[in-house]
Amino acid sequence: MPRIDHIAVAAHDKQVSARFFSEIFGLGHPEEAGRFLAVHLGPSFTLHFADVGFDFPGQHYAFHVADEEFDAIRGRLDARGIGYLPGPGRGTPGTINHHHGGRGLYFDDPAGHHLEIITARYGA
Repeated sequence: MPRIDHIAVAAHDKQVSARFFSEIFGLGHPEEAGRFLAVHLGPSFTLHFADVGFDFPGQHYAFHVADEEFDAIRGRLDARGIGYLPGPGRGTPGTINHHHGGRGLYFDDPAGHHLEIITARYGA
């Protein structure tokens, strides 16, 4: 079965976007990877941030995280004053959802991508 190795993520400023992602998710520093900045999410999956030089619509990226990671990410969002919602573009700011027996929230990155963290996979 194929597995995703990496995804190229469009950015207005790859330094800002890669650093934001790695800091919010508590990951290692971004690394140069050709024209990209790579953020490793594990031993076999990487996000490659790229300056694209044109406007683009925000994409949605959802991440399944452990309860401890969820708490840590939410804490980093709160500490930076970064708003989040319980649903995509809706709900009471600063609250979370409890879908599928877990917890989830949505927030935007500096490039306008819509990030989601969940502790229970959909349909699980």
